[in-house]
Amino acid sequence: MFTGIIEEVGTLRAVQRGAHSAVLTIGASRVLSDLKIGDSVAVNGVCLTATRLLPDGFTADVMHETLNRSALGPLEPGSPVNLERAMAAGGRFGGHIVSGHIDGTGTIRALRRDDNAVWYTVSAAPALLKYIVEKGSIAIDGISLTVAAVDAASFSVSIIPHTAASTILGTKRPGDTVNLETDLIGKYVEKLLTFRDQPASGGLTLEILRQNGF
Repeated sequence: MFTGIIEEVGTLRAVQRGAHSAVLTIGASRVLSDLKIGDSVAVNGVCLTATRLLPDGFTADVMHETLNRSALGPLEPGSPVNLERAMAAGGRFGGHIVSGHIDGTGTIRALRRDDNAVWYTVSAAPALLKYIVEKGSIAIDGISLTVAAVDAASFSVSIIPHTAASTILGTKRPGDTVNLETDLIGKYVEKLLTFRDQPASGGLTLEILRQNGF
C-alpha cells in the first residue's frame, strides 16, 4: 500500500526485455535506505518487487500483464521515474490509499499555467472516467492528486510548483502517456451493488445489508 507522496525521482538504468516480460534496473538513493529484497516499490505508480539490491539502485521484474496495462513498456534507459516505498505502519498518510495496481493509462492533452500552478488535462477511456469524480483522488504516475474537473472525455488536475519539481509530472508534455489508478472506494462500491441485481446468486443484496444494520 502506498500514499502517492513521491519520495524521489530515480533513473531507469537498463531494461532487459524478454518475450513477454522485462527486468528493470533502476538507479535510486533515498528509497535504498531500508529496502530489502522482496519489498514493494511503486515505480511511476506501478507496484513492483525489488529482486536485487545494488549499491546505487535495485532491479525489479515486470510481468506481461503489467506491461500491457501500464506505461512502463515504452520506457527507455535514461527515463526518470517516480519512486515510493510501501507505506510504513507508523508513517504519515499524506496522500490517499494507493494500491500500485494500475487501472489503465491516460494521455496528457493540454497544459495551462494558472499563476504559480499548472493545470493538466488528461484524456482517459470511459471505463476509467466513470470512477473519477470532481474533488476525488487520482494517482497519476503514482502521484496522489485531487481531481479539479471532469467531463465525458477527460479530467483535470492542478499541481503546485513543489509537485512539478519533485516528480516527473513537471517534465510531461501534451501527448505523453501516464499511468492512472482511480480511487479504490468507487470500484468496491460498484462491485457490491452488482449483487443487487443478482439475488438468486446468494450474493450480497441491499436487503441483507439492511438486516445486518448497514
